Amino acid sequence: MRMHKKSRLEERIATCGDIVKVADLSDKNMKRAALTPEYMPFNEIFGNDNPFFLEIGCGKGKFVCEMAKKLPDKNFVACEKISNVLIEALERTKTDKIKNIYYLNCAAEVLSKYFPQGSVERIYLNFSNPLPKEGYKKQRLTHPRFLSIYGGLLKKGGLIIQKTDDEDFYRFSLESYKEAGFEVLSVCENYLCSEEEDVETEHERRFKDMGKRIFRIIVRV
Repeated sequence: MRMHKKSRLEERIATCGDIVKVADLSDKNMKRAALTPEYMPFNEIFGNDNPFFLEIGCGKGKFVCEMAKKLPDKNFVACEKISNVLIEALERTKTDKIKNIYYLNCAAEVLSKYFPQGSVERIYLNFSNPLPKEGYKKQRLTHPRFLSIYGGLLKKGGLIIQKTDDEDFYRFSLESYKEAGFEVLSVCENYLCSEEEDVETEHERRFKDMGKRIFRIIVRV
């Protein structure tokens, strides 16, 4: 079902301009657009040199907001390409007065435009769209073309932590990580979100209530 555009969307995003970078992607060629660096001065934005954790596809922001509160000594950058969804994360961050989150309103294909190589400690992929149709395989966020981007962003020894309810996507991702040369550190096929450095997402709670299993993978560069 088509999502209706939220009222005063552009105005509301502009009000949150101090915590979000809205990508100017007039160049529709994502690969070419990513080649022009526009590195964000994150140390200045956050006022410290704490480690960076990146969530790709943050949705309405529940995960990143709760993680930022739980880990105040970490800087969180959250990426979401759909501004109609992102506005809820922005306004949640403002309402809760969270200071260690910054947002990128952009597609994952251009993340290397904003981060210097080897600057991210951890990447979270929470319930990314599994895109089950074969023709959409290259759009999956764990396809090799995306893993090559993440591998450049992450520091040596950096982690990718992925959660999904889709078993086929989980198995596709696991093979993609192995083929890309990432070291698989942990695999769980019925994850209960019991670890201190984790919080439950909106999707995660709903899927558990439906009796679905949660799959989690942790890999290291």
